[in-house]
Amino acid sequence: MHKVMALDVGSKRIGVALSDYLQVIAVPHSCIQRKPEKEAIDNIIEIAKENRVEKIVVGVPLNMDGTKGAQAEDCINFSQKLVGFDIILEDERLTSEEAEERLRERKVDFRKNKGLVDMESACVILEQYLGK
Repeated sequence: MHKVMALDVGSKRIGVALSDYLQVIAVPHSCIQRKPEKEAIDNIIEIAKENRVEKIVVGVPLNMDGTKGAQAEDCINFSQKLVGFDIILEDERLTSEEAEERLRERKVDFRKNKGLVDMESACVILEQYLGK
């Protein structure tokens, strides 16, 4: 069996979440700095190999009307650099808001560590995918 990885790709940071081997549970893994991009891609590939990942779910922030904006195109372009994996693009509209709400419910102060929101957003993206 293999795990599934999800990425919440932003302009500064990338939130990473992993499933369990049964592909039922999503767990926050880490937050990677986006720049330098080659280093970020190398880190993602290393995490994927260490965790026996074959599929990477990349969140794509579509506009509310379903169209692709500049940030969505950036995420798609980034995902194309992750060669050797089955890449799944997942609509991630409103995942950051849901992630912040979850952290508030757990009384986690994320105001000074936005990486926590990125990791939780990656979990939301992964849960959406696993629930399909």
